[in-house]
Amino acid sequence: MNMIKRTLALLSCAVLAASTGCGDSAKVKAQRKQVEISFSWWGNDARNKYTLEAVRKFESLHPEIKVNCSYSEWSGYEKRNRVWMISDTECDVMQINYGWLSEYFDDGNNYYKLRELSSTLDLSGYTDDELRYGTKEGVLYALPIAMNAETVYVNKTMYDKFGAKVPKTWDDLFAAAELMEPSGVYPLSATSKSMWLLLIAYAEQTQGKKILSEDGGLNFTADDFAVMIDFYSQLIEKKVFPLVEHYERIKLDNEEYAGAVAWVSDAKNYFGAAEEKGREIVIADYLKTNSSGYGEGWYAKPATMYAVSKNTVHPDEAGMFLDFLVNSSEMAELQGIEKGIPLSSKASRVLERDGVLKGLQYDASQKMEGCTLSELSPILENEAIIDDFFSASNDYIYQKASLNETASSFYSTINLD
Repeated sequence: MNMIKRTLALLSCAVLAASTGCGDSAKVKAQRKQVEISFSWWGNDARNKYTLEAVRKFESLHPEIKVNCSYSEWSGYEKRNRVWMISDTECDVMQINYGWLSEYFDDGNNYYKLRELSSTLDLSGYTDDELRYGTKEGVLYALPIAMNAETVYVNKTMYDKFGAKVPKTWDDLFAAAELMEPSGVYPLSATSKSMWLLLIAYAEQTQGKKILSEDGGLNFTADDFAVMIDFYSQLIEKKVFPLVEHYERIKLDNEEYAGAVAWVSDAKNYFGAAEEKGREIVIADYLKTNSSGYGEGWYAKPATMYAVSKNTVHPDEAGMFLDFLVNSSEMAELQGIEKGIPLSSKASRVLERDGVLKGLQYDASQKMEGCTLSELSPILENEAIIDDFFSASNDYIYQKASLNETASSFYSTINLD
């Protein structure tokens, strides 16, 4: 009888073990309902590939969490993000541009307060100064991934071919254009935002003042903007740069452009193909006037940032995934320095250990860190302001209005609120 009872007890435990794990916490964990969170980012094919691989690694480490991905190129992502934020349909974890922290701030109601995720998100790899970039009104809402600055990249192989020297001053650019123009080659190229920031650098140096005051107000007058518009017109007329609306990224690969003004984080994306062809790509100095001018006139900012949606229903899991993105060795090894040198000391130590801190992007980062650059205000990345500037500039370039008229017209449209 006792043997029968023991047999039945063993059978019962076996059945229980099959259905509940019989005390095996790992099996119980695996059998819990899987939590789903969403993640969005922008980037090229290479970034998408390693990010998707990182997501798969995270899911293998945390099978109780499923990460749904949404990604695209920058232009499509920026437009989609605007719709998401307005309609409260943004992803749980998202890559955001530095300026969006202010643009979508809305009294702190658009992003999650990251210090409330301390049980799953480790911030010890950041300094207080680094965390300041993601802080609004004393509250941390976003984590900077790396630092970024507009940088002058030169295909030295092409410059040498034309007998041009790597530019250090604005005058050097015009000298290079005289040598390259007969062959239809531009010494440099830039997107509208990069050109806008370059023109600000020129105007700050020549006008002897910052575009913004200490309190963030507008410090430039219509006359200062006239200097920017006129200089842009000269750059276009003398074939130093193509018009921003004519800029085509592929022309760097085709060597119709001998260089570019681009972010540190875009070094590989812009010049990887040229390096594969054996071209020598160098980081030029931050351009300046022949005289000392007013400071550098160039700015630095976080490359990109990660934030968590205020609407997430799974904040702990979102925090866990965000921690993986900025601190884990798995993500650091896959990402390398593609987005810049990681600010998280946990990630940067992995790259230092693996000997990854080298190459064009690293050189650009070193150039940035070796100069005293002002902090870029998000206001200066406002797309509407930039579009209005080049619209006004075209009126002058195409002789639809005088310089003073176009500068005054643009000045009257600026709204920094």
